[in-house]
Amino acid sequence: MTAVETRPASAGNADDDRARLVVVGNGMSGARALEEILTRGGGEQFAITVFGDEPYGNYNRILLSEVLVNAAVDAAVADEEADDELFLNPVDWYDDNGVTLHAGVRVVRIDRHSKVVYGDDGSVAPYDTLVLATGSRSFFPPMDGMWASDTELTPGVFGFRSLSDATGMLRHVKGRRTAVVIGGGLLGLEAAAGLQAHGLAVHVVHPTEVLMNQQLEAEASKVLRAKLEHRGMHMHLGVKTAEILTERGTVSGVRFTDDSTLACDTVVVTAGIRPNIGLAMVSGLETQRAVVVDDKMRSVDDDDIFVVGECAQHRGEVYGVVGPLWEQAAVLADIVTGANPDAEYHGSRLATKLKVAGVDVAQMGVQTPERDSDEFVRFSETGRGVYQTVVIREGTLIGATLVGDVSKVAALTQAFDSRSALPEERVKLLFDLGSADDSSAAADLPDDTQICNCNGVSKGDLVGCVGGGCESVSAVMNATRAGKGCGSCKGLVTEIVEGALGGAGTADPAEDYYVPGIPMDKPTLMAAIREQELRSVSAVFEALAPEGRDHVASKMGLTALLRMMWPDDYVDERDGRFINDRVHANIQRDGTFSVVPRMSGGVTSPDQLRRIADVAEKHEIPMVKLTGGQRIDLLGVPKEKLQEVWADLDMPSGWAYGKSFRTVKTCVGTDFCRFGLGDSTRLGIDLEERYKGVEGPAKMKLAVSGCPRNCAESMVKDVGLVAIEGDQWQIYVGGAAGATIRKGDVLATVDSHDEAVRITGRFLQYYRENANWLERTYDFVPRVGLDHLIAVIVDDVEGICGDLDMRMQETVDAYVDPWAADQSEATPGQFHDALPLIPLPQVPVRSSSGAARTGAGA
Repeated sequence: MTAVETRPASAGNADDDRARLVVVGNGMSGARALEEILTRGGGEQFAITVFGDEPYGNYNRILLSEVLVNAAVDAAVADEEADDELFLNPVDWYDDNGVTLHAGVRVVRIDRHSKVVYGDDGSVAPYDTLVLATGSRSFFPPMDGMWASDTELTPGVFGFRSLSDATGMLRHVKGRRTAVVIGGGLLGLEAAAGLQAHGLAVHVVHPTEVLMNQQLEAEASKVLRAKLEHRGMHMHLGVKTAEILTERGTVSGVRFTDDSTLACDTVVVTAGIRPNIGLAMVSGLETQRAVVVDDKMRSVDDDDIFVVGECAQHRGEVYGVVGPLWEQAAVLADIVTGANPDAEYHGSRLATKLKVAGVDVAQMGVQTPERDSDEFVRFSETGRGVYQTVVIREGTLIGATLVGDVSKVAALTQAFDSRSALPEERVKLLFDLGSADDSSAAADLPDDTQICNCNGVSKGDLVGCVGGGCESVSAVMNATRAGKGCGSCKGLVTEIVEGALGGAGTADPAEDYYVPGIPMDKPTLMAAIREQELRSVSAVFEALAPEGRDHVASKMGLTALLRMMWPDDYVDERDGRFINDRVHANIQRDGTFSVVPRMSGGVTSPDQLRRIADVAEKHEIPMVKLTGGQRIDLLGVPKEKLQEVWADLDMPSGWAYGKSFRTVKTCVGTDFCRFGLGDSTRLGIDLEERYKGVEGPAKMKLAVSGCPRNCAESMVKDVGLVAIEGDQWQIYVGGAAGATIRKGDVLATVDSHDEAVRITGRFLQYYRENANWLERTYDFVPRVGLDHLIAVIVDDVEGICGDLDMRMQETVDAYVDPWAADQSEATPGQFHDALPLIPLPQVPVRSSSGAARTGAGA
């Protein structure tokens, strides 16, 4: 590790008569205390020196999981300004503020009598006031196989506490298949999400049945668990790890206390943290769980030594979340600078809002009722992954837990912090029962309401920033750091800032980027790709991304775009695909997959049905289910069996897994229906056969109805066709009937089957070329405008219809059935490691008496 020293021009000046302030620790607490001191004029009072173990400036530890996801950290460490969100105070900031920084230097001794600290590089720094902000470290429980030596972990074993931990993992995970995360707390789940983003199968091992048991009670944990399992994480709860297995000097698996084993090539240990109190102990300061302090944040042994953050123990409590640490830093700065000599820290009421592996979670106060008289309101909607509770005592909110939906967290936090009066109908704490909408609620929040817990930003701070000249949401976020932590408050920050701007703000260019890793909107990006003939995701990053850096979260969007632009000669890089696209099947909550063969227009045959039944029996597929798209879904297929199932079915892929053309739902039309006006079945089959597998910014579902009775629900599909009198077809676009409900708009009325097929393809191509990544048609159509779509696609006012038809034809001509093409592995491990970890769904089999029993083959 290389030490870095920055020294302002005034450092070492013999005429400098300022008192000497030394801060030991350059993590989030130490840097926050330094900022608070400087805000109160500490730069004029003190010659300030900071020591930090790590060889760079101060960074946001909350974003370490984002570092894993974005995989841009190596470049960021080399040039901190390249990642403004990760680094809070880069090295230049210290010089700019007159602070001497010893980065990468550990303080090993404090001479309290002489008031001097000693660094491990031989540096010596005298002090008049000393601040200890040594933070905490990962706890590695004693177990065989953990350590290669007294100081080095076994290769493949990592903590998850520092930037070096994250960079080590990034270097290690390339080409790895399976990771075990020991510990299902917040850090463990964040590490799991980061590793999963790199394509690893991730197993979380936790000693209790409750995930995040420090923050959540059992029922809330169950909802969180279900959401994470739905995203492909494997959970081993109530399980303890006894040993890390090794082979040839590196990790090969783990052994549990019941003597069962799990093969893996990566282990991340997130079994808790321990305060770094060794320096305080050898210096003779009072320590228990951490360094004991009084209400002024001073060591109880030495009035010239202050302590802040996770290494401080105040009134028996040690805090590990940022809110209390910011409060401690403010009191410390008031005392050190004399800005408020009467300031005292009396402890914190914990209110935490987090984004855990992409799931919003908020918790404050107690988790469950503690007295018989406590009121308890609970709402659980497990299908949507939402769980909410509030606990009320004597008319005051004393606790709340929110999972999945945290839209009420600001109002609940305000009620919790201020102990304000609550509505008589307690359910109104969670729901707007005919009251003002959320934007009104945000506008009505008091200015002292804390909006960003990670960085201690209030509503008043946001509004004041707008008053000070910031003219966009991003400008306010950059100035205050609101939303720069876990990110769960971004929506509320946006509402408040936009309300304060009153429509007078400026647009944020980043809002128009097609993918976050490349600063271009879609038309500009496509033009650059065509001009430079970039045919792979890596080539796009190298040519167009800042400093040529990869950005994991941008890969899938770029993959879809390049496939659309270069259907014949796109260079396929499998790490640019979602897991579903890599294996051409939909991952399920237990790690198995669903297989949906194509049945164009919802029409099948006895031969296909026999084959499906034979395959289901041969491979003991636990559930066979009809889908809403008029197909048959084989659920519970292990990844290693996918190729065998495809071969035995001998049917083409139904593309039920991709951001692509999915299916065409039809009614029976004129073949059998008494009301049929058009041959909906034939048209549906022809549409699906022509546009099968066409990829887009998001999935595309179609339907064809033989008359306006709309039995195929065509008016609420991405594209829907309805037969009307006069042998005509009406083409609806932008419909939806899922979480969003929208009736489609009539794009055109056409006179023939062929024209219906052509206009449908033309719309799909225009949507593919102009929609944002993951923007469904029900958002795209209103954004672009129906009149514009009619003018361009039907009336050809821009003269591009021929080009649209040609490019769609190129895509159709380039189609290859993925189930046939991937009968051998395209990449190592493509069809390996799908270990079921929970009981699979049981198929109910009914006897002739009507009683239900569980099928033996389930």
